[in-house]
Amino acid sequence: MGEVYKARDIRLGRLVALKIVSALYARDEEFAARFDREARAASSLSHPNVAQVYWAGRFEGRPYYAMEYLEGETLAERLGGWRERYPDVT
Repeated sequence: MGEVYKARDIRLGRLVALKIVSALYARDEEFAARFDREARAASSLSHPNVAQVYWAGRFEGRPYYAMEYLEGETLAERLGGWRERYPDVT
């Protein structure tokens, strides 16, 4: 429902992860409100294991937020094969 891109903050010269609502859901105001709540909730967190949210807004009507870009394995890579290791978990 959202897309995440690696981008460059040209003002501060740093890499960011940019999360934007998919074009498919861009006109769904209920979804946009939920996305905005997600951005607010994420921005209120401060923890070494949580990416810091830098800013949020809308681009061409699509809500987005920019957050700290972190190198490393993706969640999918980290969890890869978990179903095989834990077949009873659904």
